[in-house]
Amino acid sequence: MSPEDENFIERRKSFRLDMEKELVDIEWTNESGQEQQKKIACLDFSKGGLKLDCDQSIPVQTKVSVTFRQAYPDNQKLSGTVYRCIEQDNGWFQIVLKLDD
Repeated sequence: MSPEDENFIERRKSFRLDMEKELVDIEWTNESGQEQQKKIACLDFSKGGLKLDCDQSIPVQTKVSVTFRQAYPDNQKLSGTVYRCIEQDNGWFQIVLKLDD
C-alpha cells in the first residue's frame, strides 16, 4: 500500500487474481423461475468468490453457476450466491459472488 492509500482498508481475506475481463458463462434461475444464461466478463477471482461485470442486475441471494472456458473439454464449473449487486455509473452492474464451500 502506498502512502497516498493510507485510508484504504483491505477487506480481502484471500489472494485475488485479476482476470483481465476474461469471459465466463453464467446460469441462474430468475424470480419467475426461468433459466437465464449469459456470457459476461469476470473481473476478479479469489478463493472466496468472483467479481463479475454484467449488463443486468441479479438479485442478492440468487444461486449462480459459473463456467470457465465452456467450449473446452477441460472447462471448470463453480457455483456461488450473489453477495452484492451494485449499479455502476455506466449502467452496468458489478456482481460479487460468494463461492459455495
